[in-house]
Amino acid sequence: MATNPERTSSGLLQINVINIQNNFPIENARITISYKGEPTRPIEQVQTNSSGQTQQVTLPAPPVEYSLEPSVIQPYSEYNLTVEAEGFQPMEISGTEILADSTAIQPVAMTPEGGGRPVEDPVVIPDHTLYGNYPPKIAESEIKPVNESGEIVLSRVVVPQTVVVHDGAPTDRTANDYYVPYRDYIKNVASSEIYSTWPRSSITANVLAIMSFTLNRVYTEWYRNQGYDFTITSSTAFDHKWIYGRNIYESISQVVDEIFDNYLSRPGVRQPILTQYCDGRQVQCPNWMTQWGSCNLGEQGYSPIEILRNFYGDSIYVNTAEQISGIPASWPGNDLTVGSTGDKVRQMQEQLDMIATVYTAIPRVTPDGIYGQRTADAVREFQSIFGLPQTGVVDFATWYKISHIYVGISRIAELV
Repeated sequence: MATNPERTSSGLLQINVINIQNNFPIENARITISYKGEPTRPIEQVQTNSSGQTQQVTLPAPPVEYSLEPSVIQPYSEYNLTVEAEGFQPMEISGTEILADSTAIQPVAMTPEGGGRPVEDPVVIPDHTLYGNYPPKIAESEIKPVNESGEIVLSRVVVPQTVVVHDGAPTDRTANDYYVPYRDYIKNVASSEIYSTWPRSSITANVLAIMSFTLNRVYTEWYRNQGYDFTITSSTAFDHKWIYGRNIYESISQVVDEIFDNYLSRPGVRQPILTQYCDGRQVQCPNWMTQWGSCNLGEQGYSPIEILRNFYGDSIYVNTAEQISGIPASWPGNDLTVGSTGDKVRQMQEQLDMIATVYTAIPRVTPDGIYGQRTADAVREFQSIFGLPQTGVVDFATWYKISHIYVGISRIAELV
């Protein structure tokens, strides 16, 4: 691989630090940032606020052009982070990837002192799949046969609360298994396999393909039916690249939050389609999507479904899951805003107020079923903290993000 080009552009980095035992934010954590190649020479030092977040830090990165077309030049800069907080074991993260004109979000889950060893320390983030060398996908049928009994375990498509990721090839018994919230899994994979600098339509097309592939594994219980006790692997030869502890990107995160209940269908087929793809540069894959091809079509103005049909054929269409697991209440079907009233408003206020006891920058609200200005202000602050457009309106993405955070900190949900 070529060495890094001049870092003449810049990207943004925000670090989010939580307690691994309860998902609560850690205030006053100290983060020292250095170039990966010069780990002993700090270039920035930042501290987390009451929401466990740092300010956005501007860091040098290669020009954006390198991430918009295939190149032997690495299109991102890599940074090392040292994270320290009183009462917690220090953490090292190596390889946080910064792309030009993008906001990277680096999650950090710290272990309390005396709470056992961190799951991974240091966290080492390997090359992005579009830059490094990874095994190509072993081709499979995009529609799976059902069990010999003629039945399938799931009768309808359900978005799981969590997926169990086997961090290696299926037969590697030494690999760790991780319980990962579904949306976090999709964001991690997309951030590992495409670039956040791509057109939004290209990002959306790839996210749809990743989600449909994943939901096919869930629906068909592909690995469990082979005697394994996980949902999916992190091996590119079998599934998608998932990387423990890697940074994600705001542009990818927002797309996932808006469409996480979608998948790809064909007429007359109940299961989500196993939408396989390749990069189109190092590997060619007729009748599959190529990632670089999807970027190119997005730059030409193609919509997400036009990009997908260009590769998978005109019969493919976007479908919606019948159920989302692990949530206290489903989205009401329309936005909640100032003037809205009723049980759905009260449910949202109850969850938001619980979150505000932990994320104290969010104003407390009275769960009275009336969406007033104070509720709108609390929603806006919540959106600011969790990377959503700050509208003060509870849309689909905000409703389910509130549910997701509420479940995470209240621990009411059981693993699916």
